[in-house]
Amino acid sequence: MLKLVLNINSNEKSIVCDPEVSLADVLRKQLFLTGTKVGCGKGECGACNVIMNGKVVKSCITRMKRVPDGAEILTVEGLGTKDNLHPLQIAWMVHGAAQCGFCTPGFIVTAKALLDKNTNPTREEVRQWFQANRNVCRCTGYQPLVDAVMEAARLIRGEIKKEDLWVKLPEGASILGTKTIRPSACAKVTGTWEFGADLGLRLPENTLHIKLVQATVSHANIISIDTSEAEKMPGVYRVLTYKDVKGTNRINGLAFPSNKGDGLERPILNDKKIFQFGDAIAMVLADTPRNAEEAAKKVVVEIEELPAYMSAPAAMAEDAIEIHPGTPNIYFETKVVKGEDTEPLMEKLEYVVEDDFYVGRQPHLPIEPDVGFAYLDENGKLIIHSKSVALHFHALMIADGVGLPVDKIAIVQNPTGGTFGYKFSPTIEALLGVAALDTGKPVYLEFNMFQQITYTGKRSPFFMHLKMGADKDGKIQALETDWSVDHGPYCEFGDLVTMRGSQFMGAGYRIDNIRGAGRTVATNHAWGSAFRGYGSPQSLFASEVLVDEMAAKIGMDPLEFRYKNIYQEGDVTPNGCKPDVYCLEGLLDKIKPYYEKAKVDAASFNKTSEDVKHGAGISLLIYGCGLDGADSSEAWAEITKDGVTIGNSWEDHGQGADMGSLAMAHETLRKAGYKPEDIKLILNDMNFTPNSGPAGGSRSNVLTGNATRVACENLLDAMKKEDGTYRTYEEMVAENKPLKYDGKWTAPCTDCNVETGQGNPFPVYMYGVLLAEVEVDLKTGKTKVTKLTIVSDVGTIINRLVVDGQILGGLVQGIGLALYEDFEDLKKHTTLTKCGIPQIKDVTDDITLLYQETPRPLGPYGAAGAGEMPLSAPHAAIINAIYDACRVRITKLPAYPEKVLEGLKMLNK
Repeated sequence: MLKLVLNINSNEKSIVCDPEVSLADVLRKQLFLTGTKVGCGKGECGACNVIMNGKVVKSCITRMKRVPDGAEILTVEGLGTKDNLHPLQIAWMVHGAAQCGFCTPGFIVTAKALLDKNTNPTREEVRQWFQANRNVCRCTGYQPLVDAVMEAARLIRGEIKKEDLWVKLPEGASILGTKTIRPSACAKVTGTWEFGADLGLRLPENTLHIKLVQATVSHANIISIDTSEAEKMPGVYRVLTYKDVKGTNRINGLAFPSNKGDGLERPILNDKKIFQFGDAIAMVLADTPRNAEEAAKKVVVEIEELPAYMSAPAAMAEDAIEIHPGTPNIYFETKVVKGEDTEPLMEKLEYVVEDDFYVGRQPHLPIEPDVGFAYLDENGKLIIHSKSVALHFHALMIADGVGLPVDKIAIVQNPTGGTFGYKFSPTIEALLGVAALDTGKPVYLEFNMFQQITYTGKRSPFFMHLKMGADKDGKIQALETDWSVDHGPYCEFGDLVTMRGSQFMGAGYRIDNIRGAGRTVATNHAWGSAFRGYGSPQSLFASEVLVDEMAAKIGMDPLEFRYKNIYQEGDVTPNGCKPDVYCLEGLLDKIKPYYEKAKVDAASFNKTSEDVKHGAGISLLIYGCGLDGADSSEAWAEITKDGVTIGNSWEDHGQGADMGSLAMAHETLRKAGYKPEDIKLILNDMNFTPNSGPAGGSRSNVLTGNATRVACENLLDAMKKEDGTYRTYEEMVAENKPLKYDGKWTAPCTDCNVETGQGNPFPVYMYGVLLAEVEVDLKTGKTKVTKLTIVSDVGTIINRLVVDGQILGGLVQGIGLALYEDFEDLKKHTTLTKCGIPQIKDVTDDITLLYQETPRPLGPYGAAGAGEMPLSAPHAAIINAIYDACRVRITKLPAYPEKVLEGLKMLNK
């Protein structure tokens, strides 16, 4: 052991520790300074950054034997408190730089070290500093973080006062569209916002720590599982296998009726087969994480390895065996039948283009790995705390599997460090439930980053072939589509994402005649889960690049071709229904001057540059708000002596559910004189909050926003007096009126027909047009995005900070999808860096956000959603810009340098 005296946040602390443990562990587990986060555990993400003796260090890889006695260490807790914020913390709040907040303390501490030595940095110096210290953010797109540092520097230099930065609104004014700071911001910037691993340190002493025995192959029969040696290891309480599961041991995948499987193919603990790398085979429960991990190595699993089908084409081959015996590998099929038969039309049309496209297995890469805990309450109810963004869905999906009625399960969402959709699927919830029910003790499970990356779901790859026909005037007349969805081994929501192909291939354009066929395929690669955009990044990539191909064939400018073909009044979507608003022409009008300038600039640059070429490309960005059909959400509002309390299950990935709930409630309640500070939020705890549905499909702002509005309106109706004034809490009590009122809102929509793709799936849509400008190095094939300009129409902007953050974050994930990100190679793609997460050096600082606000008839106060539209097709604009720069057309992502070089070689043949 090692004894040190350290000066931590200006306080002298005596520490006795193992010399091999990390500084992060000592700070978090011995001193409970949990503002310092551990994400990657490899020094790649910067979430753990602290200042030691004036230098930024990565505390997750700094062993205590390397920490000098007497070292001065500063963590985020030493910068400021909620009553005395540091300029960086103030700036972070007012610029919306803390979204999920997990990376926030590391960024702020890193920025503190910069401003300590340079109070007047340039933006580029800030960016270089974050790059040098390996600070990575998955939410914000980096621009707000640099903005915040520059603002903090001005505060430090005395050029502005903190009072100048706060939003000041007139008494009783609406907060819609303002830069009001989200309620959780202060806790996030001070490091007091407690995530799952932070809460895990506060569990009772008898808590059991879970470590998994996981599959190291992708497909195999399980012959035997021997736990005997593991059970003898120090500190081990239990080793659980499928034999110990009290229920069916199956997750309910909520399969469509037309699904050829039963939706029950995913085991909680694998029994007969291994279906993918990382499948959970056994759980070791011990007194410490280390003891559990060591014991897990002693479990012996005997297997018979089987052929692994790692792509949809491989699993569709005639000689492929059924991954789930009795269910064909192609287990769901859908079609699009709109207008006339396209085959004879194509033969008559003047212009026809067709191509193959592939959008791959994009990893979500949240900086916070999956984490959760569970216990039985005093009434025997199973309480599960996790990163779930589908609380009521998940309770339903795991109930039979763990062996409990659904009303004996309550899931609570912990403050969550980003999910971007992977937590739309249950990951560890059922494992936690099984362990808690078996032992009767509190149980805790925390993934490391390797497990997070290799085990959890990924974007489902689409293999697509599209054919488009246009007449002599350049009007699109026909579209043919064919797509195969690689959804991994588990079917949950695979049918739903496959339907997105019928909804978004060709979206944005009047195309009267469409024929298409899509299918969902079981494979042995990572299971497909929701990811921001959910089906539209695959679908729109194909059609938006094909639109550019058609423009090139006709000899028409891509922008002009879009003008000619976009939705006009009376036109219908690929599903045969009218969109909620017609706003695309206005978006093109706004982007046009930027586009024309970009084209001129690129042409001018290219005249004198031989080895580097510039290009500009555009794409439409479209997504719907909802889960298809008559989707609904619930909320409640209760008057109290202190104001009004709002309850809903608007799950928060970090996108700002707290701000959305507050803004919707305040806009409704302010007519009775309520201020934002009079409204209390109770969110995402099934013990208290109703079924608001999952936070996916950009549905929450519309569905749960409307439900919250309705609940508040119902409360106001009860409070209203005959003279038009409103009763007080005391008057409500005196008159014996109910104090709590429910609200429910259901979308007036219909499901799309599986055989035709026709229907009315979404109450509200989001629209955007993106201009991407790129630089392509002809010698290396490397592409760099130099500038992005987006015009967005998401209806009424509920909160400008939140919407800006969502647009920026989505666009930067689009840069990753276009150029860097992949999860294909199980031996290579196992870290944040190797998966291609965009670092600040990979992201342009020149991003312009423009808005057009078209109120949505069905959106609360005219609002649509915002989060998924910016990732629906930015990669298409980038690929179109690469073509504009060097005439290389990349149709299979990512656009790695070697693909660009290969394209250049083909051009020169």
